[in-house]
Amino acid sequence: MNNFISKHLKKFDNIPSYFIVIFLIYTLTTYLIWKKYEYEPTSMLHFGNEFIELNLEYMPPRAVVEKGYDGDLGAGYDGQIFYFYSRALNSFPLKWPVGFDDSYRAPRIGYPFLISIFGWMGGSYGSIIGMYFWNISLFIISVFALRKILGDFSYLTWFYVISPFSLGSYTVLVSDSVMVSLVIISYYFYLKEKYIPFILIASLAVLTKEPSLFLYFPLGLVELKSKNYKKAIVVLLILLIPILWHSYLRVTFPDWKPTRLLKFILPFEGVTTYLGTLINAGSSSDWKELARAFSRFPLLVTLIVGIYSAFAGSFKRGTIYRLGLLFNFLMILFAGYYHFWSVYENVSRMFAISVPLMILLAKEDGEIKRLFFLVLLKFTFLLFLVKIIFIQKAQDYFIWTL
Repeated sequence: MNNFISKHLKKFDNIPSYFIVIFLIYTLTTYLIWKKYEYEPTSMLHFGNEFIELNLEYMPPRAVVEKGYDGDLGAGYDGQIFYFYSRALNSFPLKWPVGFDDSYRAPRIGYPFLISIFGWMGGSYGSIIGMYFWNISLFIISVFALRKILGDFSYLTWFYVISPFSLGSYTVLVSDSVMVSLVIISYYFYLKEKYIPFILIASLAVLTKEPSLFLYFPLGLVELKSKNYKKAIVVLLILLIPILWHSYLRVTFPDWKPTRLLKFILPFEGVTTYLGTLINAGSSSDWKELARAFSRFPLLVTLIVGIYSAFAGSFKRGTIYRLGLLFNFLMILFAGYYHFWSVYENVSRMFAISVPLMILLAKEDGEIKRLFFLVLLKFTFLLFLVKIIFIQKAQDYFIWTL
């Protein structure tokens, strides 16, 4: 890495500095979002009118509910889904929320499970507190776990701290940041050869979101290739709990078919459609449409630079992280336009796991080859803060009461 950058990062590579920066970033973004919605904590869940009508028994009092627009019906965003599933886990008998695609949502029970722990203690508002708690606390723990993993390269942790993708996940209280944090924490235990906590936490990560496998799958392959059969079996064991959960889903939901996820796999359709949208917006006089389309352009640049960075250098070094990055970028290239590339939040969160993987690859195969990608993270992070502070407006909403 450029000596100037590494020198200044090393200067602030200490625990108090990390705590201060994380506190400032997350406090500021939380305050700015709450301010737009009468300081209601439920505003970051993005409840939609369409889904609360179907799940009234799980609604917290004074929830911020988005009215939506024509054709949207007030659908809200994904944070509400994890909340509703967590409340279902707190119900007797178990009653799953209505209106969501079980094939897509129910397998990702890891985050709702964690939230439900708070739900047992504090009801609906306990669940909401749990969503904030797990996002922030697991992120902080993962920061220090990553520092330990990096050793002499611990200053690279700063690029994880300013990950716009983890922060973006937090601002809508979805599972990506939680999944990435669990992956890092579990990997720390794996490197320490503490396999029981590794298996449990890694299993939870897989149940939280599938991109966690972008580390575990290459890890298992490399151990198998190296004839470290004991470690390969350890990695394989993380699939036991997810398999049991999927077996339960198959019995509980007769129409449950994991193959339905294939409808989201559209090779290059999302990227090419987005480029067409960008060209059309550039040729029009609608500056708002151009700004909306251009907001995703840094992500396209990040994707291109990321692919180059994953291939650069010696493939004998950092093979695990290199393969994980390629799987991640392939997923983004295969993401469709409607569900992903059409919305900044949707496509940006797909990059979340790439940040720690790129940092770990930089440690193994030279930072200089990843400098452009890592600096680009800082630029994207600043753009995201600008979006939160100056551009993002409150949705049309109302306060729901019992």
